[in-house]
Amino acid sequence: MKKDYLDWNTYFMGVAYLSGMRSKDPATQVGACIVNEFNRIVGMGYNGFPYGCDDMSFPWSKEGEFTETKYAYVVHAELNAILNSIGNIRGCTIYVTHFPCNECAKALIQSGIKKIIYASDKHKSTPTAYASRKMIEAAGITVIKVEEIEVGIKAAGMVYTSKK
Repeated sequence: MKKDYLDWNTYFMGVAYLSGMRSKDPATQVGACIVNEFNRIVGMGYNGFPYGCDDMSFPWSKEGEFTETKYAYVVHAELNAILNSIGNIRGCTIYVTHFPCNECAKALIQSGIKKIIYASDKHKSTPTAYASRKMIEAAGITVIKVEEIEVGIKAAGMVYTSKK
């Protein structure tokens, strides 16, 4: 038997990172993967603009007037994973490359997610992260931080690597 295979957490976190590589955000690529109790993927998402909103017509800027920044328009990876899920996700686990913001925490709680496994604490000291942790704890959701990983893929002569 092969001994150096991926454990489930590494596998699904790798899928989350791979999903995040679809994001066109030049600053932050976030991916999410929702898994049921049978280790089946039931939802995936990455941060990007809503369907029908052209990536070239909306801003990717992080600074300026609110409507001139990405923050007014981007759908976060967690919400996209929920919206793109194939059924009921109550009781499921979400693997996400970055700790969820307060808005995503609300959606995860309301959708019935019971476990959050994440890698990056990039925004740990922000008020939104504080609010997120407070709600997640109050809702009784299990939270597990794992090591950040780097995922690479070769396709059609091109090499793609996730950013840590």
